[in-house]
Amino acid sequence: MLRRLYDWTMSLASGPRAPAALGTISFAESSFFPIPPDILLIPMVIAKRERAFAYATICTVTSVVGGFFGYMIGAFLFQQLAQPILEFYGYLDKFEHFREDFNAYGSWIVFIAGLTPFPYKVITIASGATALNLPVFIVASILSRGIRFYVVSGLLYLFGPPIRDFIEKRLGLVFTLFVIGLVGGFVAIKYL
Repeated sequence: MLRRLYDWTMSLASGPRAPAALGTISFAESSFFPIPPDILLIPMVIAKRERAFAYATICTVTSVVGGFFGYMIGAFLFQQLAQPILEFYGYLDKFEHFREDFNAYGSWIVFIAGLTPFPYKVITIASGATALNLPVFIVASILSRGIRFYVVSGLLYLFGPPIRDFIEKRLGLVFTLFVIGLVGGFVAIKYL
């Protein structure tokens, strides 16, 4: 079953609608969606290595635009939208303490979170809710998301065939590690 899912994803990743789907997922992940765009970025780059940096650009731009949307949710719709989202991720009770730290170290928090599997939407919403300086937020987002997506795409571009072979031979292991990383990001929310 995992093999069929992988084959299906690879066929979608090389299809004509893949860039639009990548941009949509990247936008949504930065503001409200729980799944990172890497689930589509990686197979897309593996399927079409020559488009690696175009895909990284799509991810970066749409992620930053989605992050701005998350910022606006936090800034203008905190009680209506952001509060339930933060509550869903188990972060509402720690929000006041977080606000103080965020105001002191906001640019670094945005930058570091943008590089990690930590759910970025929590940071984008918190940035708006704490009124982090918007240009600082945007610059930190561009840098961190750009580094993240260009490094992933660049590594896949350079080492594509061996990585593809590794993934295909050890599909169960790769899937397990991905799930652990994804769940680990959500668990990190509980303890930060």
